[in-house]
Amino acid sequence: MTDPLVAAVLVGLGGAIGAVSRHAVGLSIDGRESVIVVNALGSFTLGVVLAGPVGTTAVWLVGVGFCGAFTTFSSFAVETVSTAEDGEIGVATAFAVGNLVAALLAIGVGLVVGGVIA
Repeated sequence: MTDPLVAAVLVGLGGAIGAVSRHAVGLSIDGRESVIVVNALGSFTLGVVLAGPVGTTAVWLVGVGFCGAFTTFSSFAVETVSTAEDGEIGVATAFAVGNLVAALLAIGVGLVVGGVIA
């Protein structure tokens, strides 16, 4: 069991790295595409961490901290709503469904890579 203070520091450190990484992806890939990329990569990473033989330190640092800050539900929601408000209901729907499918597939692949699913 991890000490609560140590866990908080690990989450904070992972979160800082995740937030900077998310910003870097946003600078490299524009708009909706960056949201799908970070959510899929974050889901994959979380799947690997949860499946692998890692301790609580890695779960706090990478799973909760990094993945929590790197992935972005709020940007997903904003992009979906703003696209719908622009009258692009089909694009907004495809974006929402595509984001969910990509994240679910990525976490599944991460679990396979991590060794939970054979």
